[in-house]
Amino acid sequence: MNTDIQHALQQLNTLILGKENVLQQLFTAVLAGGHVLLEDVPGVGKTTLAHGVAAVLGLDYRRVQFTNDMLPSDLLGINVYRPNEGRFEFHPGPVFHAFLLADEINRASPKLQSALLEAMEERQVSVDGQTYALPEPFIVMATQNPAEQLGTFPLPESQLDRFMMRLSMGYPAADAEKRLYAEGGGRRNLPALQAVCDAATLAQWQRQAAQVKFSPAAADYVYRLVQTTRQPGRFVLGLSPRAGLAVVAAAKARAFMLGRPHVLPEDVKAVWVPVANHRLQPVQQGLTSTQILADMLDHVAVA
Repeated sequence: MNTDIQHALQQLNTLILGKENVLQQLFTAVLAGGHVLLEDVPGVGKTTLAHGVAAVLGLDYRRVQFTNDMLPSDLLGINVYRPNEGRFEFHPGPVFHAFLLADEINRASPKLQSALLEAMEERQVSVDGQTYALPEPFIVMATQNPAEQLGTFPLPESQLDRFMMRLSMGYPAADAEKRLYAEGGGRRNLPALQAVCDAATLAQWQRQAAQVKFSPAAADYVYRLVQTTRQPGRFVLGLSPRAGLAVVAAAKARAFMLGRPHVLPEDVKAVWVPVANHRLQPVQQGLTSTQILADMLDHVAVA
């Protein structure tokens, strides 16, 4: 594994105990240039994790608490008229940060969600007919509570599709939770975190990850997995080619993170569920997309 990334993961393990797999998946998405949706109950450390990831990556960080009365200008920015100068001056909003935590994103109105959609997909925002570029790299980590739906606006499929991965931390393991109670919350370790890179270095890593070799055999494996989701009886709609490209990008990023110049089937398998689970709606009640996708890995041949 890249030694700097390994050091970053080791530091984050002091914040969020016993969630090494989630941390690796999160870093995979970041290296692939993707956005992440953290779907979990309150109080498991989602905000602390986001703050820690931004700190170890040396990125400009901003947290925005989404509410149903927020306006797009609250996120994007606003033009202020300067009467003495006879002109408008643009005041950038919080979206103009390299690492944006969109806390409880499903509490935002559809109008605000659509404003964030352009930022996530195009890495730019439009205000009063003027287009402004966002920082490079630009990463959105959004959170939502899967259980509490009162006063929320569920994300449409088009918005969900812009997230490369949906991850869930879940409750900590017994030993980790007992240690948490005995030693205190991991948030106290935030000031001690050391950046392992900066925005320029991360952008370079992302370019290197995109250049990892992806063989025709690996492409064929991804195609057969995606094609299986389109078979009748499993999901309302199967995965799109954009979802397949997200699987490819994530698999390349994982191989790069682990120090390999090419993708192995294990890389595709590792990213398959978190990349695809939020893009699919099962036909059969009682089964989740995660369960069906995990079962596919056991039945779709690698070659």
